Amino acid sequence: MHARPPEGDFRFIALDVETACRDAASICQIGLACVWPDNRIDTFSTLVNPCTDFDAFNIRLHGIGPVHVATAPRFDQVLEVLFPLLSRHHLVQHSNFDKQAVNAASRTYGRDAPDFRWSDSVKIARRAWPELKGNGGHGLGNLKKVLNLDFRHHDAGEDARAAAQVVLHAEARLGLPFEALIKPAR
Repeated sequence: MHARPPEGDFRFIALDVETACRDAASICQIGLACVWPDNRIDTFSTLVNPCTDFDAFNIRLHGIGPVHVATAPRFDQVLEVLFPLLSRHHLVQHSNFDKQAVNAASRTYGRDAPDFRWSDSVKIARRAWPELKGNGGHGLGNLKKVLNLDFRHHDAGEDARAAAQVVLHAEARLGLPFEALIKPAR
């Protein structure tokens, strides 16, 4: 993991967040997986102070609590640092939750939702492995088993890396580049 966000021109960036409670705006961790042209992946994650209470369920899920984020930057401060990188790359999320959380957290700080370009690796996985529908599904937990991925689920940096790996596996399985995978299937 980098202490600072990776810099460069990436094929795409997978983004994942963890939240403190049911409120999508309560981001307490952001993870990025930046995929280089040669498919190497650089990861980055940072804790975020959500400035709200934590639910016990969420703490059990990801292991992040108030003590961990007490000195962490707020979402608006993190977004200010990440915005130049994220705004010039295509972003991948595993489900639509991460985009919703980023947009909700932006609104919490009086900002418009960022005009990022998003794609969903769940949709890409459905296209690459249609046989998983009704057979474990396309969540990261099942894809971890099916694709033999090695990551710690519910850590934003690890989940972002897993989402990036799902896309790379789908490219290989379908013989299609990222740009073709993000277009709606016909």
